[in-house]
Amino acid sequence: MTILITGASGFIGSFIVEEALRQGHEVWAAIRPTSSRRYLRDGRIHFLELDFSSAEILSRQLREARPLLPGGRWDYVVHAAGATKCLHREDFFRANTAGTENLVWSLVGEGMTPRRFVFLSSLSVFGAVREKELPYAPIRLTDTPRPNTAYGQSKLQAEQFLMHMHQMHRFPVVILRPTGVYGPRERDYMLMAKSIMQHIDFSVGFRRQDITFIYVRDVVSAVFLALETPGVEGKAYFLSDGEVYSSRRFSDLLQQYLGQRWVLHLKSPLWLLRLICTLSGMLSRWRGVPTTLNMDKYHILSQRNWQCDIEPTRRDLGFAPQWPLEKGVRETVEWYLSESTNKKK
Repeated sequence: MTILITGASGFIGSFIVEEALRQGHEVWAAIRPTSSRRYLRDGRIHFLELDFSSAEILSRQLREARPLLPGGRWDYVVHAAGATKCLHREDFFRANTAGTENLVWSLVGEGMTPRRFVFLSSLSVFGAVREKELPYAPIRLTDTPRPNTAYGQSKLQAEQFLMHMHQMHRFPVVILRPTGVYGPRERDYMLMAKSIMQHIDFSVGFRRQDITFIYVRDVVSAVFLALETPGVEGKAYFLSDGEVYSSRRFSDLLQQYLGQRWVLHLKSPLWLLRLICTLSGMLSRWRGVPTTLNMDKYHILSQRNWQCDIEPTRRDLGFAPQWPLEKGVRETVEWYLSESTNKKK
């Protein structure tokens, strides 16, 4: 089978490439001219530069690739490309919404509609749902999305477009909405590891917070189930490891596997986090460099309920998470320590 993976040089995309190769697929990795190929060194990979900002250019690029493909199209497309940090709000919509629209219209217009198209969305499309009463209840597929971040709003608009394409043109899309994804090669969660190595754990908000996670290899497993399971086109699914954690559990595991005997746990009020993120965002725009601490991050950290119902995912796709938090954090820390050691050499 031939498979096109967008965002192939990214955190999740690079793991999807590895699994596709392991399964014996003919892999096409969509990258930008400036993309790192650090995790894309297998000689079997076909590289393809795609410009998602222009439907015209994208159509030409797909047209040029078509003669190289059996049947003139990819069997599978996994759209993992997207922006998680941007200088300006509108940048999220250009990358995540318009970029998705351009890709799909180009595939359809060039007669290259795949057998299955999997879109990596996010639990963030729902925002702060079911937080009014304790204990919190899992977010369900029947809930109304109320994204509270530009990132979540841009992903939701992309989802709505894809569902429209499925209904009007029978475009064979399956949408996956992972909660917080962690693992080797991921950078934002590892900022916590750096902080804990300095004996400080920083958290925000005094109201109970229920956190969910999913290890990157479980996300990859779900991607291939979504590609191969019949009869799931036009559906969306949540992804998590099936457990719910307190806000301290992740940092406690990091402390344990990093071998730090003592850590000072600091909890900040939400108003202080908001002030920090506001100032950080202003500085970021002035410098012209995206930052992790922005207003999107404020809304993410201040959200109290990240539970989600994965029973439909288990039932329809046969999804069975294999990486509980303890196991995943241990492997992630091993990678982090190895990276840190290599940088010092």
